[in-house]
Amino acid sequence: MKNDDDVESPLLAAAADADHHDVDNSHPAAGSSFALACAVAASLTSIIYGYNRGVMSGAQKFVQLDLGVSDAEIEVLIGATSIYSLVGSLAAGWACDRAGRRRTIALSAAMFLAGSAATAAASGYAALMAGQLVAGVACGFGLVVAPVYIAEIAPPSSRGFLASIPEIAGNSGILLSYIADFALAGLPMSLNWRLMIGIGAVPPLFLAAAALLAMPETPRWLVLHGHHDDARQVLVRTTGGDAALAERRLQEIVSSVKESATKQQLSSAAAAAGGGASTGVWRDILVRPTPAVRRVLFAILGLQFFQQASGVAAMVLYAPRVFNHVGVTSERAVLGATVLLGATKTASIVVPLFLADRLGRRPMLLSSAGGMAVSLLVLGFSLRVSSSSGSGSEWWAAATSVAAAAAFMATFSLGFGPVIWMYGSEILPLRLRAQGTGIGTAANRVMSAAVGMSFISLYEAAGMAGTFYLFAACSAAAWVFVYACLPETKGRSLEEMEALFDAAHPSSPPPAS
Repeated sequence: MKNDDDVESPLLAAAADADHHDVDNSHPAAGSSFALACAVAASLTSIIYGYNRGVMSGAQKFVQLDLGVSDAEIEVLIGATSIYSLVGSLAAGWACDRAGRRRTIALSAAMFLAGSAATAAASGYAALMAGQLVAGVACGFGLVVAPVYIAEIAPPSSRGFLASIPEIAGNSGILLSYIADFALAGLPMSLNWRLMIGIGAVPPLFLAAAALLAMPETPRWLVLHGHHDDARQVLVRTTGGDAALAERRLQEIVSSVKESATKQQLSSAAAAAGGGASTGVWRDILVRPTPAVRRVLFAILGLQFFQQASGVAAMVLYAPRVFNHVGVTSERAVLGATVLLGATKTASIVVPLFLADRLGRRPMLLSSAGGMAVSLLVLGFSLRVSSSSGSGSEWWAAATSVAAAAAFMATFSLGFGPVIWMYGSEILPLRLRAQGTGIGTAANRVMSAAVGMSFISLYEAAGMAGTFYLFAACSAAAWVFVYACLPETKGRSLEEMEALFDAAHPSSPPPAS
């Protein structure tokens, strides 16, 4: 078989030839290892995203002092990055479908490198905004392409495990940014924040090399574009050399693509008969969705809304301000507490790796939302105590605030951090997956921008405690949404999802498979 560089990485052909001799068909673990390697490589986008997202938490104070940036300007700068990533997430769906998942990963790496370098070299507010524009668009690309790639490369039995890796990687990136902030804070002011941000330009070099040299294209994208032999070769590797299983999965994908094409033709014919113009995927998602697609879109948008309405962006971006408000004034103590939050968030994110495929998506989301609501209530109460009491209890309020913030990060990471991306990427029909994931990510970025651009103004108007009470209420509402609207998807193949949402009302879990 002749390999086409447009659809398969150069190293895949040689590796595949070796597999014919070295892989025992009776050991499917080899396929899981291959899928794991692909997932880890794709998740480099999430590490870079997390670093870019978290680094401004500690760097913003030094940026303000060095360049004379006001609170209002820093609020806009941080929030605007989410708006830029909104643009990137919408464009990423189109790029994934046209150029392929693998090349879109390489494109996001190039933009991450350019954005980090431009921001670190900025000499004024306008240059900062320009650098963050490029980095923000790259963030949108990374948020879309990694979950789509992993959902399509992973076998059903380990998809929950592998789909959690981008969230772990993103949290690891945030933790690394907090550590960099802590380690570099003592350098001269004109240098420290530039190094904090500039370090983010290094990992994209490795990501671009991995995407172009070592990662295969996903079998589902290959089938969509008529490369069935290439898709079969990738599937053989993800099944550990089991040619029969690979062929069966290939036929499932081909059948799904044909069914989607038939629905598209019928929809296009109906639009032409009514005098309307065909808008392809966007029409099928937004203009004339089937009942199943409408339910899927509602589930995705609801999860993305509630993830950011819980206030996680405020904690990631403004944790030092929260700790300053509760009486932690030492710069190293504030940054140290922020590192603790990052470490807690990263450590907790490992749990869904082992439980998502065992317990299911619903139990993890429900537990996460409940824990978030309780921890935010405790955080709000400790902030209220610190603002109304004397110095004798400030230490208690500060310790409780840090503990409650860490508990929030931990419970968020148990479900609403990784599981919503896993859930959203697996329930979309194949033909709508890239664009649908882009829409969900866009909704996430809008909410993140709203929180990031309003947090300072909100706590100045409603008080720091009142702000976190509001976040607690949103987390409680998220619990109700999950309980009432989301079916269980554990163990389902990607090709079964549309039937699941078409046949059963979302409020009812599906029968065990």
